[in-house]
This record gives sequence, structure tokens and C-alpha cells, in this order.
Amino acid sequence: MSNITPAHFSDNLSISNNTASGIQVSAIPLALYIHIPWCVKKCPYCDFNSHELPMDMQLSMYDEYVDALLSDAAMQQSLTQAREISSIFIGGGTPSLLPIAQYQRLFTGLRNIFKFADGIEVTMEANPGTLEHAPFAQYLEVGINRLSVGVQSFAADKLKTLGRIHDPAQALSAIRAARAAGFERVNVDLMHGLPQQTMNEALNDIQMAHDAGATHISWYQLTIEPNTVFYRSQPILPDEDNLADIEQAGQALLQQLGYRNYEVSAWAGASDKACRHNVNYWQFGDYLAIGAGAHGKVTIAHEASALTDNGLKNDLLADSGIYRFSKSRLPKDYVDYQDTTDSSVKQNAPKMVGWQEIDSEELVSEFMLNALRLHDGVAWSMFTARTGLSDDDIAVQVAQLITQGLLVDNTERLQPTLLGQRYLNQILRAFL
Repeated sequence: MSNITPAHFSDNLSISNNTASGIQVSAIPLALYIHIPWCVKKCPYCDFNSHELPMDMQLSMYDEYVDALLSDAAMQQSLTQAREISSIFIGGGTPSLLPIAQYQRLFTGLRNIFKFADGIEVTMEANPGTLEHAPFAQYLEVGINRLSVGVQSFAADKLKTLGRIHDPAQALSAIRAARAAGFERVNVDLMHGLPQQTMNEALNDIQMAHDAGATHISWYQLTIEPNTVFYRSQPILPDEDNLADIEQAGQALLQQLGYRNYEVSAWAGASDKACRHNVNYWQFGDYLAIGAGAHGKVTIAHEASALTDNGLKNDLLADSGIYRFSKSRLPKDYVDYQDTTDSSVKQNAPKMVGWQEIDSEELVSEFMLNALRLHDGVAWSMFTARTGLSDDDIAVQVAQLITQGLLVDNTERLQPTLLGQRYLNQILRAFL
């Protein structure tokens, strides 16, 4: 996202004393994120919580991990507050490394813990290098109905630079095989702005993904993140002018091919729709999270019962508010818990290493950071419905951004203009 010279905002955010206690939690969609932490090989640009598969990996490790996932889910069951799970996203790592038998066991257990909504969207990330013999039809039988294939590029030299373990032929084969098996929704992840990448190469990636059967394309620029190999030894990337030209040409091609850009890097094809799970993030919905290093966000209603079915205190529901939480990052720490009914031992599931209420000022910046990524924005009413704050809390900032031409002057929607989409960072700074 580009930057422009910031205008002076004369008023700092002034937040009212409203709290999240009045939020109608039952109206907030609830999703579930599942993290599978292993990869065959760590990519040099990746800063996700992923770990190379141990050389001495035993099948029992998969058993232990799925046991931990189910125990973790059971611990979070009270956080649903009687809501259904509307979407599931299985990320990583490389989720397709987990054997299909473990997915069968995992989803059987999850259905016993949570109530799945009718028509639930279940997405699994997958890498072509681990999918050439994958049981696509069995994934569908388990309930996984959307795939997100991490192709990144169809150019062999670019894949080598990115440290990917697949080749272009495997990438094409994975997409085609998924569609042939019955997957009606297949996202393809593509990067642009790669080392020594030409415009024609970037456009060819889009065209090949489309021709292979992608119904949704996530097209995003390579960024160099801390704690990655690329950060320590940075490759030479295209300059800003070339990056801008590639981005503009790529967007034009995606539109020509019938894709709709509903979020910064997300494009839904004519036969597909927006990813429900990701839209829930961007609309500041709630999401539970299980797995090593997984992060969740949940709203606790003022009237939520702080007692479990057997009358014991449930600390997670003790205080109303909007909370974020996380789980132990290392797989060995995540599965190392005591499964016991001894009441003197509190740790009977993978532990919460973070459970923190989001304060009012952070709520504003987090809501805007997510909601304004959507090109159509969100209804004004959603700000109050998801944060418990008042429109008055951001009225000055919004008025100034409208004057600058960065937000649409609309009493119904909170939405960036075309200029605002380009200079999103400028908008977000106004709410910090």
C-alpha cells in the first residue's frame, strides 16, 4: 500500500466510556481456525509459525497432535456461547501433510464438540508438492469443500528462488485434479514483485491459474518480513515503478478474466464468491483457534454464564469484553499437557499463552485495519455492533478523511474511495 504525506489530525481519538458488554454476541458470526504446523521445507520468505517435518517423525506424533486439537476445541466450546461455527480454515504450515485418516478423526470429534452451520465453508491450504497423490475426493467426504493451493508462481526459476518444493507441472496438476475430483471452489495463491520477475511473467502466472481452473485468486506482492531468510539476505526486487506497472497490469488482466477484487489482494471469479472465513476476519467477527501458535478473537457477552455444566467456575466467561488469545507456538509444547480429571491440576488442555482484553482505543484501530481492507467497506452499524463503541468516537477522523477524499461520504457505509484503497495506510494512521 502506498503512502501520501499525512494531513494533520488536530484531534486525537477520544473514546467514550462505552464497553463491549452491550454487544449482542449471538449476532456475531463465529469461525474456527485450525493450525497444522509442519512443512516439508521452510520457505525463505515465510514468517508463519511453521516447522520443518522432523526426519524421525512418527505416525504417533500425528495422533498426539490431533488429540491435542480436540482437547483444545473442547476447552473452547464454552466460548461459542451457543453459536454455530459458520466457517473453518485449516492453515499452516502445510495442512495437506496431515494424513486423511487424521482429518476423518479430527472432524468427527469437532462435530461432537461444536454445532456446524448448514452450508459451512471449510477451507484447507495445500501445497502442490504434497498433493500429487492426495485423496481429493476423501477431503470432500470429510467436509472440506474449498481448497487454497499455494502455487506462488508457475515459473520454475521463481519457484526455486522462493524455496518451493513443487514444479510448474505439479502446480497445474494439483489445480486440475482438485476440480476434477469435485471441488467447485479452488483458490490459487500467487505472488508478484518476485526477484527478477518481468511483467509478462507475472501476467502469465495469472493466466495459467485461470486456465487451470482457479475460481478465486489471491494475488499479493512479496514482502520481506523480519525473522526470515530473505530478511537476513535480501534478494533484489523490482523497483517501485516496475512494481506499480505490474500491479496495474495484473489487476486489469484479472478484471478482464472476470474476477472481482473485493479485498486488497483477494479476487473472486465469476463462478465463485468471497472467502467467507476471511471476510469474517475483515468484518471483525469472532473466531476460535486451535493448534500450535493459533490466534483467536472472541466477544464475551455480559450475560454469559461463568459456570460450567457441573457448576464449576469457567474463568473464560467470567468477564464481558472482547478478547484475543493465542496458543503455544512450538508443536512439542502444544501437545505437552496433562490430560487428567484431577481437579488439582488445571492444565488439562493445550494452554492459553495469551488471553487479553482489547481496550477501547485498540478496538478502533483493529476494526478499521480489518474493515477498510474490504473495497465495499462495511455498514456503519457494524462498527457499533462489533465493538460496542459509538460512531461519535471516530466522527472527527472520518470527517477529515472524507474531506481528503479517502473515505466515501456515505451515512450508510464506512468505505474507502478508490484513492483510499490506494493509500490505505494513510487512512489507518488516522485511527492510531
